[in-house]
Amino acid sequence: MNTPVRPTTLWRVDAASPDGEPLRAAAARLREGGTVAFPTETVYGLGADARRSEAVERIFAAKGRPSDNPLIVHVAGRAQLAGLTLPLAVPRAQALADRLMERFWPGPLTFVLPVRPGAVSPRVTAGLDTVAVRMPAHPVALALIAASGCPLAAPSANRSGRPSPTLASHVRDDLDGRIDGIVDGGPAGVGLESTVVEVLDGETVRILRPGGITAEALRASGAAVAYDAVAAPEAAADASAGQAPRSPGMKYAHYAPRGALQLVRGEPDAVAAWIAAAVREARARGERTGVLAFDEHAARYDADCVLAVGSLARLDTAAQGLYAALRAFDAQGVQRIWAETCPETGIGHAYMNRLSKAAGHAVVCV
Repeated sequence: MNTPVRPTTLWRVDAASPDGEPLRAAAARLREGGTVAFPTETVYGLGADARRSEAVERIFAAKGRPSDNPLIVHVAGRAQLAGLTLPLAVPRAQALADRLMERFWPGPLTFVLPVRPGAVSPRVTAGLDTVAVRMPAHPVALALIAASGCPLAAPSANRSGRPSPTLASHVRDDLDGRIDGIVDGGPAGVGLESTVVEVLDGETVRILRPGGITAEALRASGAAVAYDAVAAPEAAADASAGQAPRSPGMKYAHYAPRGALQLVRGEPDAVAAWIAAAVREARARGERTGVLAFDEHAARYDADCVLAVGSLARLDTAAQGLYAALRAFDAQGVQRIWAETCPETGIGHAYMNRLSKAAGHAVVCV
């Protein structure tokens, strides 16, 4: 399908008061079957009416996204959810899902649930009998969904494979001229996409993709936690080519900067020494070099572009800055990048999941 030929409109909406003509104009464009990027508390999403196949196809065309990768549907309330999904077959499992929704919605937790026949386009579900749904915790997103009257299918608003956007300017860099509009509601908060889960029974949820809601938070809410093989800590988060992904964002390469990225795992002194030698070798070849480090270690490095992503003591800050940092390397023309790793606990699990995929799972242990 051809991408839109009209210019991409930018609407600025105040998150403290998400109403007014710009938001209504964006909502009208969605009702017309258009594609509109908007902020959520995780990253910017590229939205279209989840019920209309021609609208959803415009998402795939704009992103260059493979069509066998399912999309998350964003809703503004539980009533809208009821129109899209069927109750879980096991009442206790449904009760657990309800409790977790009460606890974490609005918020970065996505549920894979049985889809109500005919409720969404089959392009959203990629032919599966389930649909991934969440309620975003961003006032602009909630106001836009409500004003449009549409459940919004919305993957991240970037070209497929690129780092996800956390600012409206990132969306414009990737998709200007390819989508109908961008709602600029300021920076995203969490910085990493939502956690995707399926409810197995009345006690256990399985994490299909780690994200903004940690396993520790789910356990603290009374749920036992299991992991899909590709989502487990320290797993190579890459679905096999012949397997239909049950969770959005788990089959294809994602988040990658243009430069070659390699992760370096080990004790800080050994990591710094190894990266220093690699930087010298790359410079001797005439390559522009970059290092992605934590605040505590950034001063150790001498590369063309050294970026401190956040503190090891506050990995939520690193999560917020990851995608912007990967895009900053691109802006500096960096050709070779080395990144420090962190413990895969709490939000560090999601951080390392995304960083590993950005590196194509290229990791050296020193």
